[in-house]
Amino acid sequence: MWSCEALNDTENSEDQHLFHDFQLVLSVVTLLYLLICFPVGLCYNTLLVLVNLYNKATMTMPDVYFVNMAIAGLIINAVAPVYLLGCTNTKWAIWTFNNEVYITLIILFNISSLVIMYSTTLLSLDYYIERALPRTYMSSVYNTKHVCGFIWGGAMLTSFSSLLFYVCNHVSTKIIECSKMQNKQAADAIMIFIGYAVPAIAVLYAVVLILRIRKETTPLDQDTGRLDPSVHRLLIATVCTQFILWTPYYATLTVNTFTSTQTNAVDENYFHIFHFLKSLSRFLAFSSSFVIPLLYRYINTNVPSKLHRLLKKLHCGRPRCSREHTTVQPVMT
Repeated sequence: MWSCEALNDTENSEDQHLFHDFQLVLSVVTLLYLLICFPVGLCYNTLLVLVNLYNKATMTMPDVYFVNMAIAGLIINAVAPVYLLGCTNTKWAIWTFNNEVYITLIILFNISSLVIMYSTTLLSLDYYIERALPRTYMSSVYNTKHVCGFIWGGAMLTSFSSLLFYVCNHVSTKIIECSKMQNKQAADAIMIFIGYAVPAIAVLYAVVLILRIRKETTPLDQDTGRLDPSVHRLLIATVCTQFILWTPYYATLTVNTFTSTQTNAVDENYFHIFHFLKSLSRFLAFSSSFVIPLLYRYINTNVPSKLHRLLKKLHCGRPRCSREHTTVQPVMT
């Protein structure tokens, strides 16, 4: 999945210049990510979680899924700097990580990516259920919280099979059990199928159902218990953004999986270009950790009121606000 090997072992001067140009671009993109995307993602993901946890009584089904994605985004925010500052393809490699750190980064990234993709998928399906059958227990906040717990558990179990392949790919071949499982391509193929192909099919199915039911006007459309209309715009924006940001990563992972076993002698130009594209696709995947909370903040119309209540709570403090409430209450009555 990830590789930070130095590619400066080429003897061709043109290839050497091409490699250094790619290295310079990646260094600039890394710097921009660390200076802009990382702090923005950290702040907005933390804010998304705090705002919704403080306003638990007013949380809706989409809020639970976005909190789930925000927690996964915080993990990606923690993984990205460790990876980017340790990658030797940038101009400044602060450190080089060993096999244990490498495998840990892979597993954390895989778990977070699975949580993000399946939260987006189930958000689409639950939104359709809420549109078709409002006030049903199937898409209730209570059930959604349990579903999110199963998402994390399923992501960890799914990543366990990949963990075995990655571990065996980095340990000594003297271990008999691992010598038969040293196939990193198998681990990547598992992630491609479970982490992208299955969610993509499910989201496509959910979007078709949502678009079909939106064309039909029913008496349920007047139900005051239905979700806020801004949720539909937020859903479409989230689904499109997630797949735009994650598709290049899984596309390069697919190419790498199915071509690495067939190309022993690869043209160095092609190798540099592919490695450059793979690195850019990884940046796009990292950027999902700050783009999604921004969409949630500026499209969801309920966020400003929740944020106002949280800031008011932090500003006034509990004892002082309770005294003001007791003095204002008789006047209001």
